[in-house]
Amino acid sequence: MIDNQQPNAEAFQFLRQFARRRPPVERCEMCSAALGPDHQHLLEPIGRRLACACDACAILFHTQGETKYKRVPRTVRFLPDFQLTESQWSGLMLPINMAFFFSSTPQQGRMIAMYPSPAGAMESLLTLETWDDIAENNPVLGEMEADVEALLVNRIGHSRGFAEPEHYIVPIDECYKLVGLIRSHWSGLAGGSEVWRQIAEFFAQIKARSPHA
Repeated sequence: MIDNQQPNAEAFQFLRQFARRRPPVERCEMCSAALGPDHQHLLEPIGRRLACACDACAILFHTQGETKYKRVPRTVRFLPDFQLTESQWSGLMLPINMAFFFSSTPQQGRMIAMYPSPAGAMESLLTLETWDDIAENNPVLGEMEADVEALLVNRIGHSRGFAEPEHYIVPIDECYKLVGLIRSHWSGLAGGSEVWRQIAEFFAQIKARSPHA
């Protein structure tokens, strides 16, 4: 008699290992449908919490209104003619040369300034006078959707491979993606070569998505 127990045991062991190696499937937080890597997000403005969503659920929400969630748009706009002087940037009193700015409806439309760090997203106090000057020179800022769109500023300069400052209006989830990227890849005091490579790749990707690039 042929003993088939050993081959079967080995097969089941292989299947168990394969199952453990499979990455967990990301699911819509509204209906639990399986999601692909390029899926939509909803934002809860009060807690600034992002929720993953399928297309069918995301379309039920709007960027404006009094609902608990707002749908995060997907359009990126590169702003080649954005006006921001050195003195205006200095007046924002940010500790690094990268930040994003958005209007918060839970705080009655106040502009929030945040910057990425190895510890996550950090909020900075923003003087209204400086921001008003910037907004006056750049009417495009009046087109940003509150909570779900942000002005993303990259002024890290020649030493990191960027010839000129870059300005974008981006979906807010892209800003938090950048924050997560920096947090997960930062090493040592200066960040290490890998994090700066990741940052350069991030900005190259969002610039390629803009119709004005």
